[in-house]
Amino acid sequence: MEKILLRNVDAPESHTLAAYRSRGGYRALEKVAREMSPARVIEEVKASGLRGRGGAGFPTGMKWGFVPKDSPKPKYVVCNADESEPGTFKDRLLIEKDPHAIIEGTIIAAYSIGSHTAFIYIRGELAYASQVLQKAIDESYQAGYLGKSILGTGYDLDVVLHRGAGAYICGEETGLLSSLEGGKGWPKVKPPFPATHGLFGCPTVVNNVETLAALPWIIDQGAAQYAALGTEKSKGTKLFSVSGHIRKPGVYEVEMGYPFKRFLEEDCGGVPNGRHLKGVIPGGASMPVLRADEIGEVRMDYESFQAAGTMLGSGGVIVMDETTCMVKAAWNIARFFAHESCGQCSPCREGCHWMEKIFWRVENGQGESADLDLILNISGNIMGNTICPFGDAAAMPAAAFIKKYRAEFEAHIAEKRCVISASG
Repeated sequence: MEKILLRNVDAPESHTLAAYRSRGGYRALEKVAREMSPARVIEEVKASGLRGRGGAGFPTGMKWGFVPKDSPKPKYVVCNADESEPGTFKDRLLIEKDPHAIIEGTIIAAYSIGSHTAFIYIRGELAYASQVLQKAIDESYQAGYLGKSILGTGYDLDVVLHRGAGAYICGEETGLLSSLEGGKGWPKVKPPFPATHGLFGCPTVVNNVETLAALPWIIDQGAAQYAALGTEKSKGTKLFSVSGHIRKPGVYEVEMGYPFKRFLEEDCGGVPNGRHLKGVIPGGASMPVLRADEIGEVRMDYESFQAAGTMLGSGGVIVMDETTCMVKAAWNIARFFAHESCGQCSPCREGCHWMEKIFWRVENGQGESADLDLILNISGNIMGNTICPFGDAAAMPAAAFIKKYRAEFEAHIAEKRCVISASG
């Protein structure tokens, strides 16, 4: 398969402008600036079938189309580089190895909606990646790809890099916008949506790093070429971050619809040390886990994962072998979400800490027979009752671990100890 998103990452000095241009970089921007109207760019992106790669999977061109064309207010594009989902590290690779693809994609997005100021909101812990990205932005200004009258067209655009302060909740688009405005990273009630009432109350498009990085290839090669890849509803390719009990961890680019089992066993080398697969989380820690016996017919696209009872999410594949204590895994994930809850909504604020405490006592031999149903009850009361999807992200994995591995949880309670670590 021809690489789209990872096409440049292995090239020498791939993060530099010279290396990027030597491989066709900014060719798409030149095409846009000289041959395409903003409306035509949006139609091309719609025709490609590109969906948001941050987790939600919303059609990118459609999102851009919601921005009002006649608004008297400024319009903004925000690149969401606040990659904080446990098990996900694909955006970091693109930022460090191919920053100009992100910048070029951001310029294309801004041009299409008539924006003259764009922001890249990057996770605060990514210090080196921030330095690489800022240097790439500076190079783009010097080369005339940013600033006044880009490529002599009269179109102006400034790009500002903004470092976050280490809050997972700022990966949610409205929480990110609240932070960018100088306030707490608190999500906002929708509607209204950012397309009409976003940053500073102005029309705003928020796109993930991976989404924007795909745009130069789509514009350069054409929407039809991209739409020819993948499935009917899940077009193109997707990056997957693979970690855990696997022989070849790393970032992989996969055509949508690829068999999941084949991917794990052949492309990633399978589970090492002669052990067997026990479970896998396919889309980052906020997605429901799949048992080993559930992945046989699953394909790597939005619809197939959903049909299997989980979601593609951000593509963070976490592999767990037979030595994994699923009670401890569930507790560890619950602890993360309890810590990262912004506290705005009471079901999430109270429920996340409550679930974390129950998982802890089950893992440490203090569990009671009613605890498992209590967690299911709490998770059910969190689901759908919060301003943003964070509550669902905490509730879904908690419930899935219990439903998929209930016997293991019951054994912990009955024997008052971790049965997996004892047997290993």
